[in-house]
Amino acid sequence: MKLFVDTAEIAEIRAAAAWGIIDGVTTNPTLIARSGRPFREVIDDIRTLIDGDISAEVISTDTAGMVEEAREIATWGSNVVVKVPLTEEGIAAVAQVSKRGIRTNVTLCFSVGQALMAAKAGATYVSPFIGRLDEIGVDGVGLIADIVEMYSNYGFKTQVLAASIRHPLHVQQVALAGAHVATCPFKVLQQCFRHPLTDKGLATFLEDHRKAQAVPVPAE
Repeated sequence: MKLFVDTAEIAEIRAAAAWGIIDGVTTNPTLIARSGRPFREVIDDIRTLIDGDISAEVISTDTAGMVEEAREIATWGSNVVVKVPLTEEGIAAVAQVSKRGIRTNVTLCFSVGQALMAAKAGATYVSPFIGRLDEIGVDGVGLIADIVEMYSNYGFKTQVLAASIRHPLHVQQVALAGAHVATCPFKVLQQCFRHPLTDKGLATFLEDHRKAQAVPVPAE
């Protein structure tokens, strides 16, 4: 499973890139707004740090506007993927730009039926939001498994990108459910490294090493 970092903060992306395990970045208008910087400038900076796919979202709500934005965003780099909302207008836009070779990430997916529409339109990725579903008592991870199975049944090439991940357990669960990608906040990725037994074991090893170094060497 690929791991993307879900942020527009350059410092976070730089730190994640240094781990050597990050495959891409997802952004959205909210994350871009938090950065306090122009949209294109942020994407250009991310491209200097990450070779993998970077999702950049349109803000139009009509098909024609989304198509126009998609064509522009796609010129920003070969690894820039156009993020489009899962609406009737959005799916129509995806169907049009996909025929022109523009890669897309269909976002705000909450059902198998919606995921089917995205795949039929030729989306590169579909992003089911599992955390938001969990918050209303719906099994978000189960949705990932269902979409993966449906795509496998019919040979769809669209990749399932698990989004709205809230904690490390979500990462584990979507990996086991067969997601192609998990996009995570920087904090969640940091938490994936941590376990109390790892910390305890490391502390023990270091203390034992200190003790060993302190043992006097017998005189010859």
